[in-house]
Amino acid sequence: MLKLQRHPANPVLKPNPLNEWETLNVFNCAVVYHNDLFHLLYRAQGLDYISRIGYAVSADGVHFNRLQQPVLSPQGEWETRGVEDPRVTYLATEGRFIMAYTAYSPKGITPMFAESTNLITWKRIGPLTTGENNKDHVLFPRKVGGRYVTFHRRPPSIWIAYSDNLRDWDSFQVVMAPRPENWDCTRVGAGGVPIETEHGWLVIYHAYDDDHVYRLGACLLDLEDPTRVIRRPDEPIFEPEELWETRGDVPNVVFSCANPVVNGTVHVYYGGGDHVIGLATCPLEDLVEFVLRA
Repeated sequence: MLKLQRHPANPVLKPNPLNEWETLNVFNCAVVYHNDLFHLLYRAQGLDYISRIGYAVSADGVHFNRLQQPVLSPQGEWETRGVEDPRVTYLATEGRFIMAYTAYSPKGITPMFAESTNLITWKRIGPLTTGENNKDHVLFPRKVGGRYVTFHRRPPSIWIAYSDNLRDWDSFQVVMAPRPENWDCTRVGAGGVPIETEHGWLVIYHAYDDDHVYRLGACLLDLEDPTRVIRRPDEPIFEPEELWETRGDVPNVVFSCANPVVNGTVHVYYGGGDHVIGLATCPLEDLVEFVLRA
Protein backbone atom coordinates (compact mmCIF):
# COMPACT_ATOMS: atom_id res chain seq x y z
CA MET A 1 0.00 0.00 0.00
CA LEU A 2 1.21 3.50 -0.87
CA LYS A 3 0.52 6.56 1.29
CA LEU A 4 1.27 10.18 0.54
CA GLN A 5 3.72 11.77 3.00
CA ARG A 6 2.61 14.86 4.88
CA HIS A 7 4.99 17.80 4.88
CA PRO A 8 6.42 18.55 8.34
CA ALA A 9 5.53 22.25 7.97
CA ASN A 10 1.80 21.50 7.66
CA PRO A 11 -0.54 23.23 7.47
CA VAL A 12 1.08 25.44 4.84
CA LEU A 13 -1.71 28.05 4.76
CA LYS A 14 -4.05 29.14 7.54
CA PRO A 15 -6.86 31.70 7.84
CA ASN A 16 -5.70 35.31 8.10
CA PRO A 17 -7.55 37.18 10.89
CA LEU A 18 -6.37 40.50 9.45
CA ASN A 19 -8.42 40.07 6.26
CA GLU A 20 -12.17 39.90 6.78
CA TRP A 21 -12.73 37.79 3.65
CA GLU A 22 -10.36 34.98 4.80
CA THR A 23 -10.59 35.14 8.57
CA LEU A 24 -12.53 31.88 9.03
CA ASN A 25 -11.34 29.21 6.55
CA VAL A 26 -8.80 28.78 3.74
CA PHE A 27 -8.95 25.47 1.89
CA ASN A 28 -9.47 23.63 -1.45
CA CYS A 29 -6.84 25.26 -3.62
CA ALA A 30 -5.43 25.12 -7.13
CA VAL A 31 -1.63 25.15 -7.50
CA VAL A 32 0.27 25.79 -10.72
CA TYR A 33 4.06 25.52 -10.95
CA HIS A 34 5.03 28.15 -13.50
CA ASN A 35 8.25 30.13 -14.08
CA ASP A 36 9.90 28.38 -11.11
CA LEU A 37 7.20 29.48 -8.67
CA PHE A 38 4.25 27.79 -6.98
CA HIS A 39 1.10 29.82 -7.65
CA LEU A 40 -1.70 28.95 -5.24
CA LEU A 41 -5.33 29.99 -5.73
CA TYR A 42 -7.42 29.10 -2.73
CA ARG A 43 -10.98 29.17 -1.49
CA ALA A 44 -11.42 31.49 1.49
CA GLN A 45 -14.31 32.32 3.79
CA GLY A 46 -14.93 35.10 6.27
CA LEU A 47 -17.55 35.14 8.98
CA ASP A 48 -20.23 35.64 6.31
CA TYR A 49 -19.37 32.15 4.91
CA ILE A 50 -19.25 33.63 1.40
CA SER A 51 -16.42 31.96 -0.53
CA ARG A 52 -13.91 34.02 -2.48
CA ILE A 53 -10.69 33.00 -4.22
CA GLY A 54 -7.36 34.34 -3.04
CA TYR A 55 -3.85 34.16 -4.49
CA ALA A 56 -0.50 33.28 -2.88
CA VAL A 57 2.94 32.58 -4.31
CA SER A 58 5.96 30.61 -3.11
CA ALA A 59 9.46 29.70 -4.24
CA ASP A 60 9.53 26.42 -2.31
CA GLY A 61 5.87 25.37 -2.31
CA VAL A 62 5.67 25.61 1.48
CA HIS A 63 6.12 29.25 2.54
CA PHE A 64 3.60 31.47 0.76
CA ASN A 65 3.12 35.21 0.39
CA ARG A 66 -0.45 36.19 -0.39
CA LEU A 67 -2.30 39.11 -1.88
CA GLN A 68 -4.44 41.04 0.56
CA GLN A 69 -7.49 41.07 -1.73
CA PRO A 70 -9.21 38.16 -3.49
CA VAL A 71 -8.63 37.67 -7.21
CA LEU A 72 -12.14 36.32 -7.80
CA SER A 73 -15.25 37.39 -5.89
CA PRO A 74 -18.94 36.56 -6.40
CA GLN A 75 -20.44 38.29 -9.41
CA GLY A 76 -23.85 37.87 -11.00
CA GLU A 77 -26.83 35.67 -10.23
CA TRP A 78 -24.97 32.34 -10.32
CA GLU A 79 -22.42 33.33 -7.65
CA THR A 80 -24.38 35.16 -4.94
CA ARG A 81 -23.31 32.69 -2.24
CA GLY A 82 -19.74 32.26 -3.35
CA VAL A 83 -17.07 31.05 -5.78
CA GLU A 84 -15.51 27.78 -4.67
CA ASP A 85 -12.91 25.02 -5.21
CA PRO A 86 -10.67 26.38 -7.99
CA ARG A 87 -8.72 24.00 -10.22
CA VAL A 88 -6.32 25.67 -12.65
CA THR A 89 -4.97 24.17 -15.87
CA TYR A 90 -2.16 25.70 -17.91
CA LEU A 91 -2.72 25.26 -21.64
CA ALA A 92 0.88 25.52 -22.78
CA THR A 93 0.11 25.61 -26.52
CA GLU A 94 -2.25 28.57 -25.96
CA GLY A 95 -0.28 30.42 -23.26
CA ARG A 96 -3.28 30.79 -20.97
CA PHE A 97 -4.59 29.45 -17.70
CA ILE A 98 -8.11 28.07 -17.32
CA MET A 99 -9.73 28.09 -13.90
CA ALA A 100 -12.55 25.65 -13.26
CA TYR A 101 -14.51 26.86 -10.24
CA THR A 102 -17.89 26.28 -8.67
CA ALA A 103 -20.52 29.00 -8.49
CA TYR A 104 -22.94 28.74 -5.58
CA SER A 105 -26.30 30.50 -5.39
CA PRO A 106 -29.98 29.80 -4.72
CA LYS A 107 -30.03 28.59 -8.33
CA GLY A 108 -27.81 25.69 -7.30
CA ILE A 109 -24.21 24.55 -7.73
CA THR A 110 -22.90 25.49 -11.17
CA PRO A 111 -19.54 24.58 -12.78
CA MET A 112 -17.90 27.68 -14.26
CA PHE A 113 -14.75 28.50 -16.24
CA ALA A 114 -12.53 31.60 -16.32
CA GLU A 115 -9.29 32.41 -18.16
CA SER A 116 -6.14 34.37 -17.39
CA THR A 117 -2.64 34.98 -18.71
CA ASN A 118 -1.17 36.12 -15.36
CA LEU A 119 -3.08 34.11 -12.69
CA ILE A 120 -4.24 37.37 -11.07
CA THR A 121 -6.77 38.87 -13.49
CA TRP A 122 -9.53 36.48 -14.51
CA LYS A 123 -12.16 36.74 -17.25
CA ARG A 124 -15.21 34.52 -16.95
CA ILE A 125 -15.92 32.20 -19.87
CA GLY A 126 -19.20 30.70 -18.71
CA PRO A 127 -20.77 27.57 -17.25
CA LEU A 128 -20.20 23.95 -18.18
CA THR A 129 -23.83 23.12 -17.43
CA THR A 130 -26.75 24.95 -15.85
CA GLY A 131 -29.94 23.94 -14.13
CA GLU A 132 -28.40 21.02 -12.22
CA ASN A 133 -26.10 20.53 -9.25
CA ASN A 134 -22.74 19.81 -10.83
CA LYS A 135 -19.18 20.43 -9.63
CA ASP A 136 -15.67 18.95 -9.25
CA HIS A 137 -14.83 19.86 -12.84
CA VAL A 138 -11.25 20.17 -14.04
CA LEU A 139 -9.82 20.71 -17.52
CA PHE A 140 -7.26 18.32 -19.01
CA PRO A 141 -3.86 19.94 -19.82
CA ARG A 142 -4.15 19.24 -23.56
CA LYS A 143 -6.78 18.42 -26.13
CA VAL A 144 -7.67 14.79 -26.79
CA GLY A 145 -8.77 13.96 -30.31
CA GLY A 146 -8.61 17.67 -31.14
CA ARG A 147 -11.08 18.67 -28.43
CA TYR A 148 -10.95 20.11 -24.92
CA VAL A 149 -11.79 17.56 -22.22
CA THR A 150 -13.09 18.11 -18.72
CA PHE A 151 -14.14 16.02 -15.77
CA HIS A 152 -17.25 17.02 -13.83
CA ARG A 153 -19.59 15.37 -11.38
CA ARG A 154 -23.21 14.56 -11.74
CA PRO A 155 -23.74 12.84 -8.39
CA PRO A 156 -22.58 10.34 -7.45
CA SER A 157 -20.09 9.68 -10.29
CA ILE A 158 -17.22 11.30 -12.20
CA TRP A 159 -18.34 12.27 -15.69
CA ILE A 160 -16.46 13.54 -18.73
CA ALA A 161 -17.40 16.06 -21.41
CA TYR A 162 -15.85 17.46 -24.60
CA SER A 163 -15.82 20.90 -26.26
CA ASP A 164 -14.41 22.77 -29.22
CA ASN A 165 -14.46 26.19 -27.54
CA LEU A 166 -14.78 25.77 -23.73
CA ARG A 167 -18.31 27.15 -23.92
CA ASP A 168 -20.38 24.44 -25.58
CA TRP A 169 -20.01 20.94 -24.13
CA ASP A 170 -21.26 17.56 -25.31
CA SER A 171 -20.59 13.79 -25.23
CA PHE A 172 -21.36 13.58 -21.52
CA GLN A 173 -20.71 10.15 -20.03
CA VAL A 174 -19.71 8.45 -16.80
CA VAL A 175 -16.02 7.61 -16.24
CA MET A 176 -16.01 6.29 -12.67
CA ALA A 177 -18.78 5.44 -10.23
CA PRO A 178 -18.73 4.62 -6.50
CA ARG A 179 -17.82 1.05 -5.58
CA PRO A 180 -20.07 -0.74 -3.06
CA GLU A 181 -18.54 -1.73 0.27
CA ASN A 182 -15.35 0.22 -0.42
CA TRP A 183 -13.84 3.48 0.85
CA ASP A 184 -15.31 5.19 -2.23
CA CYS A 185 -18.78 3.67 -1.91
CA THR A 186 -20.96 6.78 -1.70
CA ARG A 187 -19.70 9.55 -3.98
CA VAL A 188 -16.59 10.18 -6.11
CA GLY A 189 -15.20 13.37 -7.65
CA ALA A 190 -12.15 14.55 -9.56
CA GLY A 191 -9.15 16.11 -7.84
CA GLY A 192 -6.45 18.16 -9.55
CA VAL A 193 -5.41 18.39 -13.19
CA PRO A 194 -4.83 14.92 -14.72
CA ILE A 195 -1.13 14.07 -15.02
CA GLU A 196 0.00 12.77 -18.41
CA THR A 197 2.35 9.77 -18.18
CA GLU A 198 3.52 7.18 -20.68
CA HIS A 199 1.13 4.70 -19.07
CA GLY A 200 -1.97 6.90 -19.21
CA TRP A 201 -3.62 9.83 -17.47
CA LEU A 202 -2.81 9.60 -13.76
CA VAL A 203 -5.82 10.92 -11.85
CA ILE A 204 -5.98 11.66 -8.14
CA TYR A 205 -9.60 11.73 -7.02
CA HIS A 206 -11.58 12.10 -3.81
CA ALA A 207 -14.43 10.05 -2.45
CA TYR A 208 -16.38 9.54 0.74
CA ASP A 209 -18.08 6.58 2.35
CA ASP A 210 -21.30 6.08 4.32
CA ASP A 211 -19.65 7.70 7.36
CA HIS A 212 -18.83 10.79 5.27
CA VAL A 213 -15.07 10.33 5.61
CA TYR A 214 -13.21 11.87 2.67
CA ARG A 215 -10.14 10.07 1.30
CA LEU A 216 -7.99 10.33 -1.83
CA GLY A 217 -7.39 7.62 -4.39
CA ALA A 218 -5.60 7.29 -7.72
CA CYS A 219 -6.29 5.65 -11.08
CA LEU A 220 -4.99 5.51 -14.66
CA LEU A 221 -7.07 6.34 -17.74
CA ASP A 222 -6.26 5.69 -21.39
CA LEU A 223 -4.39 8.60 -23.01
CA GLU A 224 -6.49 8.73 -26.18
CA ASP A 225 -9.76 7.54 -24.65
CA PRO A 226 -9.95 8.88 -21.08
CA THR A 227 -13.35 7.24 -20.60
CA ARG A 228 -11.48 3.93 -20.34
CA VAL A 229 -10.16 3.11 -16.87
CA ILE A 230 -6.91 1.11 -17.09
CA ARG A 231 -6.25 0.65 -13.37
CA ARG A 232 -8.10 1.66 -10.20
CA PRO A 233 -6.60 0.33 -6.95
CA ASP A 234 -8.90 -0.77 -4.15
CA GLU A 235 -6.90 1.12 -1.50
CA PRO A 236 -6.86 4.89 -0.91
CA ILE A 237 -3.57 6.80 -0.92
CA PHE A 238 -4.50 9.37 1.74
CA GLU A 239 -7.02 9.78 4.57
CA PRO A 240 -7.71 12.08 7.53
CA GLU A 241 -5.34 11.50 10.45
CA GLU A 242 -4.18 14.83 11.87
CA LEU A 243 -6.38 16.71 14.33
CA TRP A 244 -6.91 19.53 11.84
CA GLU A 245 -8.14 16.97 9.28
CA THR A 246 -10.41 14.93 11.53
CA ARG A 247 -11.91 18.10 13.01
CA GLY A 248 -12.38 21.56 11.57
CA ASP A 249 -15.28 23.35 9.94
CA VAL A 250 -16.23 20.01 8.37
CA PRO A 251 -14.69 16.95 10.09
CA ASN A 252 -12.87 14.03 8.45
CA VAL A 253 -12.01 15.79 5.21
CA VAL A 254 -8.91 15.72 3.01
CA PHE A 255 -9.94 17.29 -0.30
CA SER A 256 -7.50 18.05 -3.09
CA CYS A 257 -7.84 20.29 -6.15
CA ALA A 258 -4.13 20.34 -7.02
CA ASN A 259 -1.39 17.83 -7.76
CA PRO A 260 1.42 19.54 -9.72
CA VAL A 261 4.53 17.48 -10.50
CA VAL A 262 7.77 19.30 -9.70
CA ASN A 263 11.17 17.65 -10.17
CA GLY A 264 9.60 14.19 -10.30
CA THR A 265 7.54 14.64 -7.13
CA VAL A 266 3.75 14.90 -7.00
CA HIS A 267 2.73 17.76 -4.70
CA VAL A 268 -0.80 17.16 -3.43
CA TYR A 269 -2.26 20.29 -1.84
CA TYR A 270 -5.44 19.64 0.08
CA GLY A 271 -8.02 21.23 2.34
CA GLY A 272 -7.96 19.76 5.84
CA GLY A 273 -11.27 19.83 7.67
CA ASP A 274 -12.42 22.62 5.30
CA HIS A 275 -10.31 24.95 7.46
CA VAL A 276 -6.61 24.98 6.45
CA ILE A 277 -4.39 23.86 3.56
CA GLY A 278 -1.93 20.98 3.82
CA LEU A 279 0.69 19.46 1.53
CA ALA A 280 1.50 15.79 0.98
CA THR A 281 3.98 14.40 -1.53
CA CYS A 282 5.04 11.25 -3.32
CA PRO A 283 7.54 10.41 -6.09
CA LEU A 284 5.63 10.27 -9.36
CA GLU A 285 7.34 7.01 -10.26
CA ASP A 286 6.16 5.35 -7.04
CA LEU A 287 2.58 6.49 -7.50
CA VAL A 288 2.40 5.24 -11.09
CA GLU A 289 3.90 1.91 -10.03
CA PHE A 290 1.35 1.56 -7.22
CA VAL A 291 -1.53 2.10 -9.62
CA LEU A 292 -0.12 -0.24 -12.25
CA ARG A 293 0.14 -3.04 -9.68
CA ALA A 294 -3.60 -2.85 -8.95
